[in-house]
Amino acid sequence: MGARLIDGKALAAGILERVRLQRAALGRRELRLVSVYVGDDVASAVYIRNQRRACERMEIRFDLDHLPAATTENELVDHLHALNDDASVTGILLQRPLPPHLRQLRVQAKIHPDKDVEGLNPANIGSIVYGVPKLVPCTALSAVRCLKSTGFPLRGADVVMIGHSEVVGKPIAFLMLNEFATCTVCHVATQDLAVKTRHADVIFTAVGKPGLVTGAMVKPGAIVIDIGIKQVAQVGPDGQPLLGPDGQPLQRLCGDADFDSVSAVASWITPVPGGVGPVTVAMLVHNCVLAARLQQGLPIDSPLG
Repeated sequence: MGARLIDGKALAAGILERVRLQRAALGRRELRLVSVYVGDDVASAVYIRNQRRACERMEIRFDLDHLPAATTENELVDHLHALNDDASVTGILLQRPLPPHLRQLRVQAKIHPDKDVEGLNPANIGSIVYGVPKLVPCTALSAVRCLKSTGFPLRGADVVMIGHSEVVGKPIAFLMLNEFATCTVCHVATQDLAVKTRHADVIFTAVGKPGLVTGAMVKPGAIVIDIGIKQVAQVGPDGQPLLGPDGQPLQRLCGDADFDSVSAVASWITPVPGGVGPVTVAMLVHNCVLAARLQQGLPIDSPLG
């Protein structure tokens, strides 16, 4: 019996329906999300398009502030301060990656915690550490929501988090600790990764390395939440790359888990695409509505659902 799929599209639809009700409860006040995009990173255009669509569905105004790549750090900080002071702005997000001359941590810290819909201001990360999360990083939150949708009891569970980024790995680790799970964080220096994963009830992986996790590394019945995403070339039966009508290699998206072998062993798995990704976009608008409630001094529900 193969693993059951965690349907991210269906889960996101349910989250968005709840967000729609919360948005309506705020009344006719306009909610406005400003995306600050510095430079011309091609991949960011896809994220921006998805963000705009999600906001439009929730009647949230989406504005793109596209700044030139030569923008200095002080100029960007001044721009963020102006958005903080603008009462019409509900949420601010900073597109990544930033040009190399801009320091991500310093800049991100300038976004007001209650407008930080990405949940990356040090104050919002700190709220997770203290067990009172408010605005949580969207990808980390979506991965945990995917896990919770299975109904698996986390108290006392053994969890392995592969990847220790500030955006995904570390927040997930603290969220798991808050659930009284025992969480092991693995990274590039971890020795004998398979020894750790074979004992885990839950595996999160967020590395962007296709085939990193195989079925032989997974305990039977474990849950695998695959957050990794990477484009790889499609190959034919002869092992040669497949070409499109334009003569260019065809690409496909895949995650960190070797889907066929892992799904034969696990009890639940998130597909790539269609798993964590759609939920991440839903969590962005969730965080925008949550930010509006924080700014109005209204009570908020747990972001973990």
